[in-house]
Amino acid sequence: MSTDVPATIPPRQLPANRVEASVVAETPMPTDWRSRLNRTFRTLYVFWTLGMFALYVYLDHRGWLGDKEATRERRLRLNAERLRARLVKLGPTFIKIGQALGTRADLLPIPYVDELGKLQNKVPPFPNEIALAIIERELGDKPQKVFARFNPEPIAAASLGQVYRARLHSGPEVVIKVQRPDIEEKIALDLFILRRLGRFLLRYPQFFKGYDWLGMLDEFDRVIHEELDYRQEGRNAETFKKNFSDWPQVHVPTIYWEFSTARVLTMEFINGIRVTDLKSLAAAQLNARSLNELMTRTYFKQLLEDGFFHADPHPGNILILRDGRLAFFDFGMVGHVTPKLQSQMVSAFFHILDRDFDGIVQDLIDLQFLASSVNLKEFRAVVVDLFKRKVDVKLSEVRFKDLTYELGEIIYKYPFSTPSAFTFIMRALMTLEGISIRMNPEFNFLEVAKPYARDFLFRRESKQLRSMVWDSLHDVRSGKFDWNRLFSLAKSAFSLYFP
Repeated sequence: MSTDVPATIPPRQLPANRVEASVVAETPMPTDWRSRLNRTFRTLYVFWTLGMFALYVYLDHRGWLGDKEATRERRLRLNAERLRARLVKLGPTFIKIGQALGTRADLLPIPYVDELGKLQNKVPPFPNEIALAIIERELGDKPQKVFARFNPEPIAAASLGQVYRARLHSGPEVVIKVQRPDIEEKIALDLFILRRLGRFLLRYPQFFKGYDWLGMLDEFDRVIHEELDYRQEGRNAETFKKNFSDWPQVHVPTIYWEFSTARVLTMEFINGIRVTDLKSLAAAQLNARSLNELMTRTYFKQLLEDGFFHADPHPGNILILRDGRLAFFDFGMVGHVTPKLQSQMVSAFFHILDRDFDGIVQDLIDLQFLASSVNLKEFRAVVVDLFKRKVDVKLSEVRFKDLTYELGEIIYKYPFSTPSAFTFIMRALMTLEGISIRMNPEFNFLEVAKPYARDFLFRRESKQLRSMVWDSLHDVRSGKFDWNRLFSLAKSAFSLYFP
């Protein structure tokens, strides 16, 4: 079996110009009358579903539906549940968008964010005869002939496809992902509709706060098209595997390229324990807390060193093998972090550790979370007060999710927006924290981050990161060398080697 990633599958690139990107990325719509009729009905249904939701949020935000806090809280949660049900009915595109919105406390009230975080990919399977026909068409023969053994009943079903189990003639047990029929056309139509809706929203920034709707769609478009091309998912898996080649504690399933196409992906079958199955972990004499620390450390490496991360770390995508290794699955949704963004994240991390609240606000500005039209003096006072209450009291009590949510309650009043590049970073971190708290009730994201961040900073394998931190020793506001921060780093190094 060849382990080389096929050179004929180029990575998908987004055009640099945001406006042009929204035009170029669109897939031409069919022009026959049935397709036009279907597009019209779908457009009306989407606009009605999302329009009624947006109207309700706007009226409630203005206080026209009642201003009693207890009543409003119940009303928000009820409507959030209805929204989640509507997104599921709208199909795969909107399930995926809802999952991304589950991290956007700057866009939606917290009850909506909380409810959308419950969205799962689980949907009813499509007929087996259709799946078998797709496998035959893609691999050139009936699955019963291509594989030594093939189980015709799916073992899992998700919004984009479903999974079967089989065995190769050469012996290895495998799983086969089969893409749902016509899914690409359905998603293309939904994106076509959403781009027009996005352009409409840009005309009324006074009502919709001027968010980068098209930018968010561009990021979603990139991710969803990578998920639709199973060859790209295979490439992602092998990139991840290469990045962790020196980590014997991390395992990535082997991709069998000779049995894989854009719509069918065949990979090694892994038998393991879900990371949240604490009883099974204990029965296997595996330490959940140590495994959780390993999982957290892999994410610091992904975000701060590799610039390439698994963006969907829910419990079904991470298994613990019997020998204690951590196995990652499903690389359809990945994120990328530029060196500049890595440097800014490192700077923000040390501002938090140093209790440099003014620096934290500057980070929000540098990272483009904050619009230039905001009253900076007023906003600084609000954010400084928040971080002093949440961080300066006791770092071990801070929850990343709680901090994000409370910040969301404040910034909902300001022209504040999460850059599209952060949508999947925040989603991954919040999902990771949720898993971690189940594995270790005492888990604290910021507290766990400190030793691993120091480890990456001061050990040999992190030359690029050390260079970033050296750059961050210059104060971004004055341009002068920050001796206080250097002293803080020296203390960190001392505590690492002499705990």
